[in-house]
Amino acid sequence: MDFLKLAQERVSYRGQYKNETVPHDDLVKIMQAGLAAPSGCNQQTTSLIAVDAPELLDRIKAMFKKPVAATAPAMICVLAKNTPSYRGISYHVQDYSAAIENMLLEIKSLGYDSCWYEGYVTNEDRVGEQIAELFEIPDEYKVVCVLPVGIAEDEPRYAPKMDFDERAWFNGFKK
Repeated sequence: MDFLKLAQERVSYRGQYKNETVPHDDLVKIMQAGLAAPSGCNQQTTSLIAVDAPELLDRIKAMFKKPVAATAPAMICVLAKNTPSYRGISYHVQDYSAAIENMLLEIKSLGYDSCWYEGYVTNEDRVGEQIAELFEIPDEYKVVCVLPVGIAEDEPRYAPKMDFDERAWFNGFKK
């Protein structure tokens, strides 16, 4: 599939997933895509945990007050390490954002769907901290996102995008 078509066909899928396991090799490919993302000053601040054990998935899903990814057969937890580099600046947010986008595209290319769940993980419900406790993640890492992975049970819905010329210009703002 051509890259632009892949990028345009990827959507945030929030529906139910089919009861089909995600092969270990596919989860490895997805994580490899994430770890291949650029990293500010090559600090490589993003780490990943794939979860496909049903008992662990159930424990994570129970942490959410809403049914987030309730039927997903696999999940990737995204960890970020705030690591100051050049002039004391940490690029961990940019690093994990690039890693997540790479993984979302690889997920789609392998025939699965997903959604970037960050707000539910980092909000006042403190799901990220609960996941960190479950996996005994050291304090210097923060769980910032989960990506459910699976085959969509329903047809993904595509949100309308604004026209190209409403958001992209050449040689100046709105030119």
